[in-house]
Amino acid sequence: MTEAAATVLVVEDEPSIADVLTIALRYHRFEVTTAGSVRQATALARQTRPDAALLDVMLPDGDGRSLGRELRAIRPEMAIVFLTARDAPAEIVGGLGLGDDYITKPFNIDEVVARLRAVLRRTKPADVLPVRAPLRYGDLELDEATYTVRRAGRPVDLTPTEYALLRFLVRNAGTVVTKEQLLRHVWQYEHEAESTVVETYISYLRRKLDPLGPPLITTRRGVGYGLAPV
Repeated sequence: MTEAAATVLVVEDEPSIADVLTIALRYHRFEVTTAGSVRQATALARQTRPDAALLDVMLPDGDGRSLGRELRAIRPEMAIVFLTARDAPAEIVGGLGLGDDYITKPFNIDEVVARLRAVLRRTKPADVLPVRAPLRYGDLELDEATYTVRRAGRPVDLTPTEYALLRFLVRNAGTVVTKEQLLRHVWQYEHEAESTVVETYISYLRRKLDPLGPPLITTRRGVGYGLAPV
């Protein structure tokens, strides 16, 4: 029997952000529709009756929080997650009073996916949550459903960013990925000004992974990083 996919309505008027969210959510097997305005979002919600909505707070024709109320009226069981650059405590408290979660920009895309899954677990049956087989590389296992990592059968406690970095390396095993690629895909940076962050997080991963087995992450000086052959 084929597992049902959760449907997510992404409401974001910045095309580049909407594209990143759509690509990531579809990769994780969510069904995605997008809208760039309150009017489009309301019409799509009536047509598709989504399980969840990711709502930008500032939209060209209205306020995302008011839109959240409208969407809940259309589909009371819909999960609502707000995305906004506003990070004042009063804004966050107000957003949480209207929705199920509140994520500030700039965000880590893996954190968005993880928090959306968490919200859906509270609001939807388990059979609508997309499940992916664990990623494996040698004695390393990454569970994409629970965002947990094990090496040689032992758990490795990683932060969301450490997890995103390791997952990108595993998905590109057998190649050397550049700092620019890591900055773009893990941190969504489009330039090299913050490149020291890569070295810092590679160091964090090595400290956590190397005590459990042979050194895993390799460095190609002047190029980037990869994984040791297994």
